[in-house]
Amino acid sequence: MAEVLLFHHAQGQTPGFHAFADELRRAGHAVHTPDLFDGRTFGSIEEGVAYAEEIGFGNIVERGVRTAEELPAELVYAGFSLGVLPAQKLAQTRPGARGALLVYSCVPASEFGSWPDGVPVQIHGMDADPFFAGEGDVEAARELVESTADAELFLYPGEAHLFADSSLPSYDERAAGLLTQRVLEFLERTG
Repeated sequence: MAEVLLFHHAQGQTPGFHAFADELRRAGHAVHTPDLFDGRTFGSIEEGVAYAEEIGFGNIVERGVRTAEELPAELVYAGFSLGVLPAQKLAQTRPGARGALLVYSCVPASEFGSWPDGVPVQIHGMDADPFFAGEGDVEAARELVESTADAELFLYPGEAHLFADSSLPSYDERAAGLLTQRVLEFLERTG
């Protein structure tokens, strides 16, 4: 069993976000889902990003870091899109990390120093997603995979961004099922 700290995407803690966390729990994992938006959800990525800009991306990352301080060090850090920022920072900077799951996003490892030895990582995104493929995340993911011993990049065909959130129109059942299977296998290895 793994203990996971899972951060939501820019639309907030949607029903699909909770459904994904519950899927991991049903598999026997402990999953913590802090709300970085104080209960707010948004109807679009753009609205959520505008809110994130209003409160500051640095503040969002620090909210995630503060949440982790209340939990054991031996966590798998996971994030969806915007939630990748605190997840990746914690995986790279907090001693004891068991792994990282970066879904729909990846920033250059140099943003938070270097990738630590012994911390496995999985990165998931669609190959034609305008955010993931179009804004440089896929390049950061490839660089991380090339420079890290235990790193995997999974590209799915399509252009949806939040494709594993079953409550959104961007949901892709086939890709989401494969992502979930790969995540559960990763958690079995790192737990």
